[in-house]
Amino acid sequence: MDYSATEHYLHSKPESELSHPFGPDAAVFKVMGKVFAILGVHQGREQVNLKCDPLEAMQLRDVFPSVIPGYHMNKKHWNTVILDGSIPDGEVQRQIDHSYSLIVKSLKKVDRAYLERIYPPEQLHPDG
Repeated sequence: MDYSATEHYLHSKPESELSHPFGPDAAVFKVMGKVFAILGVHQGREQVNLKCDPLEAMQLRDVFPSVIPGYHMNKKHWNTVILDGSIPDGEVQRQIDHSYSLIVKSLKKVDRAYLERIYPPEQLHPDG
């Protein structure tokens, strides 16, 4: 996936909100005020930071050279995915879905209940 396709996919998540609190070079995507992805370009490389289960985060780093510890993030819980085309689009989307789902699960009960009334489970938790 390239930057544009990734941005489009991030926008497609239910209640996705875009902001630029760190300046125009970092597109921060939130759901109900909580960050699930940061899309940007660093040192000429398009990349996206995504939340991840700690064990899975390490496994992904072992499998894909373009997945590294989260840039400017908690390295245990966040990965940076370099969008250089080496990771299949479906896998990048799966990692985005996982990040989004983790954040939805961590929302306050009232916010999570609001989303669950409006959206089907497969949209909020596409990773199962």
